[in-house]
Amino acid sequence: MAILVTGGAGYIGSHTCVEMLNAGYEVVVIDNLDNSSSESLKRVEKITGKTVKFYKEDVRDKDALRKIFKENKIEAVIHFAGLKAVGESVREPIMYYNNNIQNTIALVEVMTEFNVKKIVFSSSATVYGEAKVVPLTEDMPTSAINPYGKTKWFIEHILSDLYNSDNEWSVALLRYFNPIGAHKSGLIGEDPKGIPNNLMPYISQVAVGKLQKLHVFGDDYNTPDGTGVRDYIHVIDLAKGHVKAVDYVLKTTGLEAINLGTGNGVSVFELRDAFVKATGVEVPFVVDPRRPGDADEVYADASKAKKLLGWTAELDVKQMCEDTWRWQSGNPNGYEQ
Repeated sequence: MAILVTGGAGYIGSHTCVEMLNAGYEVVVIDNLDNSSSESLKRVEKITGKTVKFYKEDVRDKDALRKIFKENKIEAVIHFAGLKAVGESVREPIMYYNNNIQNTIALVEVMTEFNVKKIVFSSSATVYGEAKVVPLTEDMPTSAINPYGKTKWFIEHILSDLYNSDNEWSVALLRYFNPIGAHKSGLIGEDPKGIPNNLMPYISQVAVGKLQKLHVFGDDYNTPDGTGVRDYIHVIDLAKGHVKAVDYVLKTTGLEAINLGTGNGVSVFELRDAFVKATGVEVPFVVDPRRPGDADEVYADASKAKKLLGWTAELDVKQMCEDTWRWQSGNPNGYEQ
């Protein structure tokens, strides 16, 4: 019995494949490699000593999906596949709606054909929109302020409607916060195309000399040091959360939204300082104006994950920084050596 991982060659997907294999699951991956590299899966196999069956296909292609379901005994699906850059989504909204929503619809249609009704969806804390209260809890109202966030929000509704129409489904909507870090081996990590959208790869690329300085967007927020506060979670903790979610959906029916975060807020300056302290490498920075839509602070209430899944984040910011640097310094150009 295998677990299908869509987008499994990506950052979170590849780390989840490692943890799934370590937990004894058979893993099948579909990925079109638009924002990822097949090299990550070779390294997953090196880390685990186990094989990953890989299909280079687009999830929107229902015939490709049918081939996978015919050739493998798929028990459940972890659905990562999707475009994920906020700025790009604002510039190219139709591309985001076409890709992220269409691939989900194609996926659940084929899952239904093969009577596979267990799915773990890679959602996001962006579905809380411009929430004014922290920590964020799963019962808060949801919305979205950009096309990327709207695709996550719409897909949550699609999967909710699907469950309401057929109570045989088991759906976990994993809303995660700010994944950073890398595998402790240094073999797999975050490999963004172009200038990073996220803070930690930006910090590490400045440290390795690929970028000149860190751009800090605003230092006048209502926070202790004026910079935005976010809930940074180690990607390994996040990956283990997906294993727990698969365990959960295999045993149940229903639909649950579940936050995966640490419950602790860390500011931009605090993360930059923690990286410098952990690595001994200086990271020069410049303060730029705020970006529209950025909240003062965002962090999770992760108590539901502990209660339902038996999961809590275990790795601290120091480990996140050390593991990021081990990956970045050993792979300055990511998977392109």
